[in-house]
Amino acid sequence: MKAASDDTYCLHALKQADPERYFTCVFAPEKYRAALAALYAFNLDIVRTREIVSDPMIGEIRLQWWRDALNGIGEGDASAHPIAGPLLKAIAEYHLPIGALINLIDARVFDLYDDPMPSLHDLEAYCGETSSALFQLSLLILSDGRSHSSADLCGHAGVAFGATALLKALPWHAARGQLYLPQDVLRKHGVSSEDVFKRQLSPSIEAVLREMRTHARDHLSRARAELKRLPDDLFQAFLALTSIEPALRAMDKRHYAPFTSVIEPSRLGLIFRYWQAARQKRL
Repeated sequence: MKAASDDTYCLHALKQADPERYFTCVFAPEKYRAALAALYAFNLDIVRTREIVSDPMIGEIRLQWWRDALNGIGEGDASAHPIAGPLLKAIAEYHLPIGALINLIDARVFDLYDDPMPSLHDLEAYCGETSSALFQLSLLILSDGRSHSSADLCGHAGVAFGATALLKALPWHAARGQLYLPQDVLRKHGVSSEDVFKRQLSPSIEAVLREMRTHARDHLSRARAELKRLPDDLFQAFLALTSIEPALRAMDKRHYAPFTSVIEPSRLGLIFRYWQAARQKRL
């Protein structure tokens, strides 16, 4: 009874706060739904750490609890936790590498502080340890723990998804003095961190954002090319990519205000795009 309750908890958390991953679970074969939900709920819990702590050190302690739980050295019974329990079960059943999950946690320590993203290379590395890792782990679940030659696919998919998500979150990040726009791209266009934190759009900032959208699209295009070589029954691992191009198109529009506009697709629109992609096995 408890396992079913935990599965429901994970899906409910995703439904409320991460609809893209939630619908990935919904359109996945039922056999894998609980494991995917646990993986994505774990990611959501890590992502939300800064939102629910008042001090970075408290966030560090929270992240350390997850490291200890995954390594089996934490206090108490991690299997009783509504997310850790199902995640540990998925790790055992699908041979998920704990190292990848620990690396995801380590990468997210960056989120707790206000250090700027140094370079585009660093941003890609950040996306690789977070979004790309999630795609790779999802693929493992859907393939019953069998590995695939998918490093390039997951790498490009993760950068496309992660960079787009960060562009969507710019209003919140800029308002609290957090900067994921790479410093080298800002310097290229003569923009400083302070310019971004003023939250006043300028031609130079528009050029930065346009370059970042182009970069996300380039990785999305490469991921699409790699997807053609993926077996159809594993396509569901990448359904979240269907949300990228609509978001980027919304940012391309003349009336888009990057420091105030909120891009939040309708649930109905998401359902239709995911259903169409799942049925046709293409983005």
